[in-house]
Parts: sequence; structure tokens; C-alpha cells
Amino acid sequence: MPPAPPHLLAQLDDPDPNQRQLALLDLQERATSDDLETIVRLLTDADAVVRRLALETLEELGDVRALPAMIARLGDEDSGVRASALAALREFRGEAAAAYLLEQVSHPLAEVRSGVVVALRELRDRRALRPLVALLHDPAAVVRYEAVVTLAFLKTPDSVDPLRLRLRDADENVRRAALGALAQFIGPELLDDVKLALGDSSWRVRREAAVVLARSGLAGAVPALRQALGDAYWQVQKEAALALGKLNATAAVGDLTELLGSTSADLRRAAALALGEIRASAARPRLLPLLEDPHVDVRKAARLALAALDADGPGGVA
Repeated sequence: MPPAPPHLLAQLDDPDPNQRQLALLDLQERATSDDLETIVRLLTDADAVVRRLALETLEELGDVRALPAMIARLGDEDSGVRASALAALREFRGEAAAAYLLEQVSHPLAEVRSGVVVALRELRDRRALRPLVALLHDPAAVVRYEAVVTLAFLKTPDSVDPLRLRLRDADENVRRAALGALAQFIGPELLDDVKLALGDSSWRVRREAAVVLARSGLAGAVPALRQALGDAYWQVQKEAALALGKLNATAAVGDLTELLGSTSADLRRAAALALGEIRASAARPRLLPLLEDPHVDVRKAARLALAALDADGPGGVA
């Protein structure tokens, strides 16, 4: 590609920010590595739109030498520039990009640290494991949260014990993310940790714990999930009911049958679906009236449950 014409590069120094913006828009189509220093200089332009367009131009250029200056924009005063910097960084691939990002995981600004972690997520570079584990103790909750999510992407068993500790994090979003990250490793050794999360102070965390237990396939989760059917929040009750269905928990048939009379349509639907999965023939008399339920989703769930009862005999785990 031929180099950018001199008049276009001169326009980048125009005192009118609108002219600088137009020049960058034109340059996005024809920039080469020869223009790198000129574009990087505009990352500190007084005009936020110019800074954002410079980031987009560098993203198109794809030259890793621009990464240090682009990473610095994660701490920009303008939210649009910060968002553009993050979007641009996530497009860079390869070991060189990872090396630049890893150098910045201890940056003094939390915005930069969290943005770097998000960018590392796209790379799935195993070299990030130790720095990410260290960031699980970062003073900023947003950094801890992004570190947890990125560790989930790496899918390495070495992260299990550090993630387990985050189930007691002070921030509920971090605790919830840790549950989601641990779901891929759920087994007998993690069962007690996840069951304890059903007693978390945040209903969102309790709901996530029920979702994770549904994936466990472990009968040992049934007693705790039965207790969760009495949670103060219907969102937790709903996921507990669905989890009991997925676990074929015959011991919970009575509890689930009682939920068919709930005033919450969501709970009636979840209970019906769970009873169908368990093949709970004893619940048939209580399922039949739901065919006339005022909520269409409940009627559909009842039909599915009754069809399951007709197709199969009872089975499940206690």
C-alpha cells in the first residue's frame, strides 16, 4: 500500500479538531507502519474523538509496537476513549501482544489493570495464569472480577483452589463469577463449597450456586437444594427446583409438587418441568389442573411434564 499523502499527514496537525478527525478517518483506509509514530502521537490529542479515531486506526494497522501507548488509553478521562481502547486491544493476537499486556497487569490504575485482563482473555495465553491468580487479591473488585472470568477462559485445574477462595470474596459479583468459573470443574471435591454458597448473603450468588449444582450430577447436592426451595427469593427457588429435576431427585417430589400451587408462575413452571424430568407419576393429579393455568408457559410446562410421565416410568436418585 502506498504511504499516506503528505497533505493528509499535515492535516493531522490542523488546529481544528474536526479536520484532524477527517484526516484520521481517511487515514484508516491507507495507514502503514510508516505512519505509526504519527498516529500514536494523536492518542494524547486534546480532542477525545481524535483519540478514539487514532485508536481505531491503530487497531486497523495491527502493529504491536503501538500497544504500550494504546494500553495507556485504558485510563483515559473519556469513557468513549476507554471503550475504544479496550475494543482495539481485544483484536490483537499473538505472543508479542500477550507480552505487552502482561507487563501492565500491575499498572497503578485499576481501569488499566481490568482492561488488560479483559484483553488477555481473548489470547488465552497460559503465561497469564500466575499474574491472574495474583490479581484475585487486587484491592479493586472490578479487577478481581475480570481476573476470575479470564481464569475461567483458561480452563486450567491449577486455578481451582485460588478460585475457591473467591467464593468468600467481599464483592458479590466476584463470588458469583467464581461459582461460574468453578462450574466447569464441579465434582465431589467442590460440592461442599458450592452448597455453602446456597447460604450466601446475596440471592444472586445463591441462584448461581443452584445453577452450578444442577450441572454437578451429584446426589449429595439434593438435600441443600431441597432447603433452597424455601429461599426468600423466588429466583433462587426456581433454579433449585430446576436443579432437582436435572438431578432426578425423587426425594424432592413432595416439595416440588407443593410448588405447583405457588402464586408465582415462574415457580409453577419450574416445578412442573422438574417433576417431568423426575418422571414423578404421583404428581399427575396436581399437574393436570395446570393445563388450564392462566400463564401459557405454565401450561406448556405441564403438557411437557405429563408427556414425560406417559413416555417413561419413574426413576431417579434420592
